[in-house]
Amino acid sequence: MNKIFFALHMKLQDLLNAEEGQDLVEYALVVAIIAFGAVTAMKALSTEIKTAFNVISSDLGSSL
Repeated sequence: MNKIFFALHMKLQDLLNAEEGQDLVEYALVVAIIAFGAVTAMKALSTEIKTAFNVISSDLGSSL
């Protein structure tokens, strides 16, 4: 009976200490952080590009 509990305890310890799926979670977090940074940068850049095109448009409109 003691052997069964010991084997069950060892199997449970192996399951708790397993790190096989950890890499996938870490990669997913890195991808999420990169995607968040890219979206934030694109929003800021799109505003600057829109402003630049508005300036060009108004300059062209006033020069005609």
